[in-house]
Amino acid sequence: MSTQLLQIKQDFKDLIPPLSDHEKAGLEGDINQFGCYCPIITWNGYIIDGHHRYEICMRLKISFHVEEREFESQNDAEIWIIENQFSRRNLPSFTRATLTFELEKRYKTRRGANQYTKESGSVRIRTEANRDTSKEALRKSAKAAGMGHDTYARCKFIDKHADEKTKEDLHKNIRTPNEVYVELKREKKREDLIKRVDSIEVKEAKALEGVYDVIVIDPPWDMHRIELDERPTDVGFDYPTMSIDEIKALNIPCAEDCHVFLWTTQRFLPDALEILKSWGMKYVCTFTWHKNAGMQPLGLPQYNAEHVLYARNGTPQFVDTKNFQICFNAPRGRHSEKPKEFYETICRTTIGRRLDMFNRRVINGFDGWGNEATA
Repeated sequence: MSTQLLQIKQDFKDLIPPLSDHEKAGLEGDINQFGCYCPIITWNGYIIDGHHRYEICMRLKISFHVEEREFESQNDAEIWIIENQFSRRNLPSFTRATLTFELEKRYKTRRGANQYTKESGSVRIRTEANRDTSKEALRKSAKAAGMGHDTYARCKFIDKHADEKTKEDLHKNIRTPNEVYVELKREKKREDLIKRVDSIEVKEAKALEGVYDVIVIDPPWDMHRIELDERPTDVGFDYPTMSIDEIKALNIPCAEDCHVFLWTTQRFLPDALEILKSWGMKYVCTFTWHKNAGMQPLGLPQYNAEHVLYARNGTPQFVDTKNFQICFNAPRGRHSEKPKEFYETICRTTIGRRLDMFNRRVINGFDGWGNEATA
């Protein structure tokens, strides 16, 4: 038994994940009650296992055993230190992974005694025993940690892309690697998409081509024949309308990957779906605007909703899907005027050049196409 001063090498200590406050309190209570029955392991006089026990014993003046180990190099000693940590219970997954990264590096640089192999006659080539290839080092380190390939790869991605606060939360088990991985992949995908679609150079090229990444279309449907309960004399509009065939014949200036939003009413829903087909668009879903009022056809319920058919040309992607629902509430404006809440949502969830076809007013973030736009 001893209370001798031992040497602490910071390189070794940094490889050992610190105990949580709860674990440290438990260890101290155990040592205080039963003594330090596990030896403190050293190499060349430096502690390689038992830093926490040593600190507690010195502070409480409790004697301890010392056991010296032999290794050929510091690298081998560090491999032993890391492998020894994997037996700890309640080691967070990300902490286990970061230890695996360190172990992999040391497997790659581990060197044994020089050996010679005979090649093609008298040529002798020196090889280094125990040096692992990258693939072998990864396999061995993951096996030592008890980690699957997918978990290892995800934690590697997190280690490269996450900020320090996120990593700290992972080490404390506040967050899980799966949760963080999905979040980072989504953000990485968003960043890549913005670089590809929203750069100044790309926008300028699309401007020259006259194409758009996002198109909202509110065609002047031919609605003058609808008979109303509330305003039976209101049977026409003071702007030119278009027939279904004329709308189908429109040239829609889509980029290779383009979001298309087609406004329609209850009556023209079947026609709107056919129109999307004629434009070569793939229908995805229908958004519904719940209004605070609406017209009421004769003998039917009040139409207090309008619809937006969402379709795609190519494979465009949204950059933000939080708080992004297909049903939304917004008050009515002037006749045929679409709510600002809709446009704000589209601006938040999409990138690139945007066009508002048949626009009734100027919308920030959109080019306009129509003869009725007002400020």
